[in-house]
Amino acid sequence: MRVGAVFPQLEIGNDPGRVAEYARATEALGYSHLAAYDHVLGADTTGRPGWSGPYTVRSSFHEVFVLLGYLAACTSRLELATCVLILPQRQTALVAKQAAALDVLSGGRLRLGVGLGWNAVEYEALGENFRDRGRRFEEQISLLRRLWTEESVDFTGRWHRVDRAGLNPLPVQRPIPLWIGADVDVAIRRAARLADGWFSHLTPDDRGRAGMERFRAWSTEAGRDPATIGVEGRVQAHRGRQCWAADARAFTEMGMTHLEFNTMGAGYQTLEEHIEALRVFRELSGV
Repeated sequence: MRVGAVFPQLEIGNDPGRVAEYARATEALGYSHLAAYDHVLGADTTGRPGWSGPYTVRSSFHEVFVLLGYLAACTSRLELATCVLILPQRQTALVAKQAAALDVLSGGRLRLGVGLGWNAVEYEALGENFRDRGRRFEEQISLLRRLWTEESVDFTGRWHRVDRAGLNPLPVQRPIPLWIGADVDVAIRRAARLADGWFSHLTPDDRGRAGMERFRAWSTEAGRDPATIGVEGRVQAHRGRQCWAADARAFTEMGMTHLEFNTMGAGYQTLEEHIEALRVFRELSGV
């Protein structure tokens, strides 16, 4: 099982030196990958009494492609993952180009996690339709893989037209591993059918084990071998050190191929506390 960390972007601040220090420490501690969340805009909740989203205009997010491009230059081995890029609020060909460039400049270290997102305010500001995002998403995935593997693409879909054009340079990985983040059944079924891997929200308990079994069954139903599809689980630091080893063990027993450790929301006040938590987790969990 490959063990990574979640980039603590809500809490790390804006000092580029500290951002680089965190990534280098993560790599030095033996973590295999660093996963970064994505949001372009946060909504101002003033005058929105029904707002229920977890992030607002006060939540800090570094733009994910720029961030991972910077961290690619600060590290040499660490896999760089988006978990997840909100794909339908972006132009597909531009995402393909940005991802290919990042993969080239990192030496083939990108894993692109994509998802639908939940923030209609963000979609509106970016000029994309929130209501049809699920239908467009599948076409985007098909087009991305072609753009990453073919010198010249001729593609006609419901939402996309590429008239004999292609990326140069193509990525190192052809195609770039494309994972889907999903936590409702229709989206999880889509991941089982289309994705190289699933960024799951499974919990390390009986409910999570049942969710893993459903995912495997849906993968088989789609004509795929579940053993060929990655699944990533998340250990939450805020649950307390007494839970870390047991949570990691439960995810291992469930058959996760990847694990990530999230230090956000645990009350850490300094970068050093986040890094120390990474060190202790590796020590306690044995993974």
